[in-house]
Amino acid sequence: MNLGVNARDAMPDGGILTIETANVELDDEYCRAHLTVNPGRYALLTVSDTGQGMDRETMTHIFEPFFSTKQVGKGTGLGLATVYGIVKQHGGHIVCYSDPGRGTTFRIYFPVIQTEETSEIRESERPICEGPETILLVDDEETVREFGAAILSEFGYKVITAHNGREALEVYRGNVDRIGLVLLDLIMPEMDGNRCLKEILRINPEAKVIIASGYTLDGRSGGMLGIGAKGIVAKPYSMRQLLNRVRTVLDKD
Repeated sequence: MNLGVNARDAMPDGGILTIETANVELDDEYCRAHLTVNPGRYALLTVSDTGQGMDRETMTHIFEPFFSTKQVGKGTGLGLATVYGIVKQHGGHIVCYSDPGRGTTFRIYFPVIQTEETSEIRESERPICEGPETILLVDDEETVREFGAAILSEFGYKVITAHNGREALEVYRGNVDRIGLVLLDLIMPEMDGNRCLKEILRINPEAKVIIASGYTLDGRSGGMLGIGAKGIVAKPYSMRQLLNRVRTVLDKD
């Protein structure tokens, strides 16, 4: 309810509120980068809006009690603190993605109840896919670049990194014959993922590009599949999720 009310208030002129659920597995590699999280199976609840968004300074305070971006008398500042408390009481994990003018996405991970019988194949039982190709990894967050590069390198890939879309284009132009796939963040300074994708496809219409996004598929990144992206991986991604998505796209004709 609190997330829905906040989304409404962030869209005074209207917009889209998207609520999604999924089954995911957070692996050891992901949990080493998020020390308060335990590996295992989780139910993922994603709540997204297309509203005003928040800058990074604001986001560092959003779960603090009594912190509010609303006018005096318009909010208690307890909504997100309550959400955070509920999530933690259930052993869960919450992350937020937002940028001014681009909306906000909350991803909430609740540990699932284990049952004796299950017909689905667990993510941890799927084989990890390796490869020798060169991958251009583009993300403005240093920790994400380091995490992704470490995973890909460990499983045989050669990795080139760039910290924004403009730098990525320079690297791609100089290595177009070497780069087999581009892993491209959606929201970046100087040049975002949407524009960078279009420029890459002008250079090479057959380029294989995966969009890495913390935003919901329908709310932000889904339209990029129509532009020419070959796939999407949701941030924060796990080791297996990233490797299997990369291999799937590389193996497509």
